[in-house]
Amino acid sequence: MAVIRLLFVMLLLAAGMAHGGAVEVREFSNPVLEQRYQSLTASMRCPKCQNQAIDDSDSPISKDMRERVYAMLQDGRSDIEIRNHMVQRFGDYVLYNPRLEGRTYLLWGLPAALVVAGGILVMLLVRARRNASVRALDDNERRRLESLINRGNDQ
Repeated sequence: MAVIRLLFVMLLLAAGMAHGGAVEVREFSNPVLEQRYQSLTASMRCPKCQNQAIDDSDSPISKDMRERVYAMLQDGRSDIEIRNHMVQRFGDYVLYNPRLEGRTYLLWGLPAALVVAGGILVMLLVRARRNASVRALDDNERRRLESLINRGNDQ
């Protein structure tokens, strides 16, 4: 029984070590503020990690960014002010969803333009196939078809 307890304790320690970082405990005055913190940290990209949000990253820069976001929320700053601060410090890369600006119109508009262009292309193809199947036979085609039918009946 003592061996099982020892194994269980070792497994718990190994699981704790595998988790890696310490758990950050932050206290918020209300649940809305906590929700804003989670939303902001989930929407910002870690500048050091590859495609990882700052709320999910264990890197020191992400920890600093989370602390900065928390401090600005405690100071009563708005979400836009916090995002602007982070963009000024780390660049547009920090935002998972880039802002709609003159230089990002193509980024935001290209998917919609491709969907519209694809829809128009499909509509033109369907219309062309429909017109091709309805088209009447000309005299040469009609004579050739009749000769093929007659040849099949003679045999």
